[in-house]
Amino acid sequence: MSQLNERGANSERNSALWGTGGRGGDRSSVLWGKGGRGVVVAMMALALAAPIAATADPGKKNAAPVASNFIAPSLLTANGKVDIIIQSTGGLADANAKMTGLGVFQKDIKQLGLIGAVEATVPAAQIKKLQGVPGITVTPDASVQVSGTSSSQLWPYESGNSALWAGDTALYSKSTPAIAIVDSGIQNRSDFGNRLLASVNLSTIAGNSSTDDQRGHGTFVAGIAAGAASDLTGAAPTAPLVSIKVIDQNGQAKTSDIVNACQWILDNKAKYNIRVANFSLHSSYGTNFYRDPLDQAVEKLWFSGVTVVAAAGNYGVATGPSGVHYSPGNDPFVITVGAVDLGNSTRNNDDTVPTWSAYGYTYDGFYKPEVAAPGRYMVGPIAPGSSITTLKAANMIGTDRIQLSGTSFAAPVVSGTVAQMLARHPDWTPDQVKGALMRTARKVRLDPAAAGLGEIVASRAATSLYQPNPNRGLEKFLVTPAGASLPAFDQMSWASSAKASMSWNSMSWADQSWSDMSWADQSWASMSWADQSWSDMSWADMSWADLSTADMSSEDAAEGDASLGTDGYVATPTEVADAAIDPDLAVPVDPSVTPATTTTATVAAPTSLVP
Repeated sequence: MSQLNERGANSERNSALWGTGGRGGDRSSVLWGKGGRGVVVAMMALALAAPIAATADPGKKNAAPVASNFIAPSLLTANGKVDIIIQSTGGLADANAKMTGLGVFQKDIKQLGLIGAVEATVPAAQIKKLQGVPGITVTPDASVQVSGTSSSQLWPYESGNSALWAGDTALYSKSTPAIAIVDSGIQNRSDFGNRLLASVNLSTIAGNSSTDDQRGHGTFVAGIAAGAASDLTGAAPTAPLVSIKVIDQNGQAKTSDIVNACQWILDNKAKYNIRVANFSLHSSYGTNFYRDPLDQAVEKLWFSGVTVVAAAGNYGVATGPSGVHYSPGNDPFVITVGAVDLGNSTRNNDDTVPTWSAYGYTYDGFYKPEVAAPGRYMVGPIAPGSSITTLKAANMIGTDRIQLSGTSFAAPVVSGTVAQMLARHPDWTPDQVKGALMRTARKVRLDPAAAGLGEIVASRAATSLYQPNPNRGLEKFLVTPAGASLPAFDQMSWASSAKASMSWNSMSWADQSWSDMSWADQSWASMSWADQSWSDMSWADMSWADLSTADMSSEDAAEGDASLGTDGYVATPTEVADAAIDPDLAVPVDPSVTPATTTTATVAAPTSLVP
């Protein structure tokens, strides 16, 4: 699979999406046990091939952004008909006018009102008419791909989620907000009870008319976030779910469909009390966040009070930082999540970050991910007969469960945690949620930089006394255009300030409530926005590589996590007891609500997950 970026990179990533084992060497042992059955573990990541405009002048290094015309070079050399997205600084009406000017009937134009853009299929030869037209950005509507509770697993005990289960059931079940899963759909199974409030299909790919989860990825993600099986409990087992399908059975979607999924969430968030949106997907075309349609769309969710959780991506490398270059994980506002390998115990001193978990600077100089969560060797529900069950048959556990690895599955751990936090603090804003998660994260000692501020501790985050705003430095660049109900990011003002002073973002980290926490150990103040990343990446010369409109990210068969383990990742009674008294957990687990006595989290016999 060839991945392109705005700086002209065109390199083969033979193990980008599927991983190549643990950082610092492969782990043949599993999270909860040793040995194995020769199971090959897959990791799914949604790959969104969406080339977006840079605002830099390709001929001037470190040039400030200018309001100008940009057309993706691949579109100017394409043949036949192509699907395009037109964004206009003049808003939706102007974008419509530009599209109809290419000979497209209004009825054939898809409206992307959330970002003032439109999508349609046009003759490639017509696109040249848009050259020189000021204030528009024209990009392909590229394909997206699937990327790749467990009371009988260890991850809820180390992440601190298990400490919240009893309180969630007893006190907060009616106040827990809904989590929107933007994915391949969710099978309505007993794991979710009557909590699947709505299922909609927004995919416009031919033949993908059903709301069923034909891929399997969405059901798995939902299970990690909010499953309630007696031996496979998710992070928030009473959270309502909303399924927004954009992925087909082949793991593909369109950028415009995901943008419209964000619009659907905005239109229905009050009806279903949607406060969390999970995006276990990422673009495969690197770009600046302020031009990317998907980044703009998720920012609208954030500004409207919906906490956006995004996977960092699975294109990490063993030699060092890969950077986090793809939307929506590259957006500085949202919560970006990396994956942690728990090292087969509930202790955090043996945790590592798998090599495939992306980390480092974005093209705009922001350090990502902010936090990490368990994401390796995860077991969850899957829709029987879905395409992943065939693709990864060796990973199946029985007929309706599977084991997978990836940041795609670390993200829903955080999404479920966010739902738990908002159940207890319904007045918290997305910025406060993000600050509490970052402030209470614990350092991953063996891979500190790769995990951002560290692994989340749900019990700490949900009871945090301080919620510093990590986005404070960015907020002064938000403006609300005339007639708009939500703010937008003023990229011109931000770029000028960032170029003038490296300390523009220092206000985000001046709050003393950060001072005694893990960010000090991580030097997060200097990592969160770096001068060298700005000069080397954001405004550097960009040789625009041609992106064939027919190119699509494809799942890489180089699978690195090769062992399930004979115990199926089961948490033994001793391990559960260790988790209950783990000194690293800020809120001790009450022995009366440990899995041994909790109906929603009963520890199964070690053989329960072994076929």
